[in-house]
Amino acid sequence: MTDQRSSADPVERLSAEDGALLEFEALAWRRAALKEGAIRQRFGCSLARYYLRLNRLIDSPAALAAAPIVVKRLRRRRQAARQSGPGPARVGAPGADLPSGWVP
Repeated sequence: MTDQRSSADPVERLSAEDGALLEFEALAWRRAALKEGAIRQRFGCSLARYYLRLNRLIDSPAALAAAPIVVKRLRRRRQAARQSGPGPARVGAPGADLPSGWVP
């Protein structure tokens, strides 16, 4: 019997690292500081780099196919943040770990 999935199947293109990122985001974090520390420890990168990668990932069809509930929740959260406009940096948001007074 042959595998019925095509080579264009979006789930097949999701890397192990991307899958781990989605699994991590599926966890419920009660404190932002704990999540921030876990990001640095587990993924070995800054918060800004992590959230840049996450934002790219949730736009991919492969991510949506692999974890639709998580991806849709993250997309809604991102859209709400964009609609709220500029303001003080939110904990855990990209750039939140930059020095105060820093202007891009």
